[in-house]
Amino acid sequence: MVRTQIYLTEDENSSISRLSQLLGSGKSQIIRQAIDEFILKRETSRRLNALREARGMWADRTDIPDLRVQRESFDRF
Repeated sequence: MVRTQIYLTEDENSSISRLSQLLGSGKSQIIRQAIDEFILKRETSRRLNALREARGMWADRTDIPDLRVQRESFDRF
């Protein structure tokens, strides 16, 4: 782990302290978990946006075989 310092507002510090007592875990653990959840949400959102942007990008191509026809040929065996 890497040690770092952050500044919290009084409200943030109070809320984290209450959660720490309620959950029985340290403030650092709560902050790390919040950061992990934030990163996961952002990365998932970024991947989903990239997929949405790529959707249909080959729709107008005529040099690609029809996948439905190819799939039907595979299903015959």
